[in-house]
Amino acid sequence: MISEPLYICVHVPEFPVQALLRLRPEKSQSPVVVVEGDPPLEQVCSANTRAIRLGVAQGMTVAELEMFAGVTVFRRSAAEERVARSVLVETAARFTPRIEIQRSAGTAFVMALDMTGTSRIFGPIERSIDAIARAMKPLHFFVQLAASANLHAAVCIAPSARRRPVLILAGQEQQHLRPLPLAALDLTSQQAETLSLWGLHTLGDLAALPEVDLVVRLGQEGKRLRLLARGEHPHLMVPEEPAFSLEEFIAFDAPVEMLDSLLFIVGPMLDQLLARALNRCYALASVTIKLGLDGGTEHERTIKPALPVAQRDVLLKLLHLDLQAHPPSAGVSNIFLHAEPGDRSKVQMGLFAPQLPEPTRLDVTLARIAALVGEDRVGKAVLLDRHRSDSFKMERFTVPKSTVQDEPARHAVALRRCRPPVNLSVHHEGRRLASFWFNSRLYKVEQAYGPWRQSGDWWSSDVWSREEWDVQAAADSGNSLLCLITHDLLGDRWQMDALYD
Repeated sequence: MISEPLYICVHVPEFPVQALLRLRPEKSQSPVVVVEGDPPLEQVCSANTRAIRLGVAQGMTVAELEMFAGVTVFRRSAAEERVARSVLVETAARFTPRIEIQRSAGTAFVMALDMTGTSRIFGPIERSIDAIARAMKPLHFFVQLAASANLHAAVCIAPSARRRPVLILAGQEQQHLRPLPLAALDLTSQQAETLSLWGLHTLGDLAALPEVDLVVRLGQEGKRLRLLARGEHPHLMVPEEPAFSLEEFIAFDAPVEMLDSLLFIVGPMLDQLLARALNRCYALASVTIKLGLDGGTEHERTIKPALPVAQRDVLLKLLHLDLQAHPPSAGVSNIFLHAEPGDRSKVQMGLFAPQLPEPTRLDVTLARIAALVGEDRVGKAVLLDRHRSDSFKMERFTVPKSTVQDEPARHAVALRRCRPPVNLSVHHEGRRLASFWFNSRLYKVEQAYGPWRQSGDWWSSDVWSREEWDVQAAADSGNSLLCLITHDLLGDRWQMDALYD
């Protein structure tokens, strides 16, 4: 059993090519290389295992790659690497919040996990390593793992853990580090040249040097390198604080115009978003797709199901129907997906409540109807504050949130009708109400809202027409009054119709 403190190093070799193949799993079974630089001086910066077996090496030019048959060439994408880094850090955060990104001289991505004190949660270190490896597998990353009580020892050993994870027991760090080459340390070019002139080739050679003589020749940096080679250098960990975001990005070498081809690419991107959301017990409340078009413009669409969805087929079908109704105006050169997380909690229905359609199926059905008749003809009718016959608009169906306990307290106003209405003597100035007598008191009108005119039964002898006023009035004694006053236009009669309590 490894004593604490305990660190696990996650080493992702050939990170540029792995970041690109993550969303292109169909290419992983063929040789793939990634080039960077300005044409025609592009050079290979990363390659997968199959390409390396063919003889592809870093620094090769595009012209030299033509000698290898069947090699797929991609340009390095900083955006896809940024998203891939956030995916790795988010996945590692399931095991510990203390994560530190390590500097790497090559093309690998390295992060160290502080697993101190987690044995009661995940069990022995062997189980923790297996759990981390299983969590990385659905992300389509090949990772190399090493565990040690010394962080720098784990970082140095991880690149050599190709076949299986390496566990270093406390006190055995130097034994594992001894056969490693000096390149395992992050040496500067001057340091590497100096140590090579001294005839040193492995970390064991460096660790065997006398400390005093090494400090005399290299200063405190020599002491640091010797402690690193012996697995004894202390480390003050500075954890990363990644923000949780559900984003995916992919770029194409040539514009894509077929919608089916776009959906074939969007499918794996949705898989990644759903996997990361499910890790935190979330579903996807909305998905925004932003298409970078040939020519520099963008085409953006958003789908928002009635309830958060965790089914890939439903989201893909909704995107398909939406893009079919609103196709991009040019070929697509890149795709950016952004999703908002939502609660996966189920709605508990009553025992005797009527059977309702499944929300996901209803979303797809409404999307299909909208594609046929138009989006402005699907939804629920909402009345507008107008007197026209077409005074309504269509809004999409939504599920109201149960937030009654979070709403601020409201003062309810009751309307108490006068049965029968009380006749009034009203004094008005033009069209403005000035005062009126009610219950033997003179009330002066402070504010009046109206008139609201109503009429009906014009086709019969019971025709009626009146105006309504909402009035705030006050008497000389200090009594205030909120009331509803009506004016019968046909009989020219003012009445107190209701009082507001």
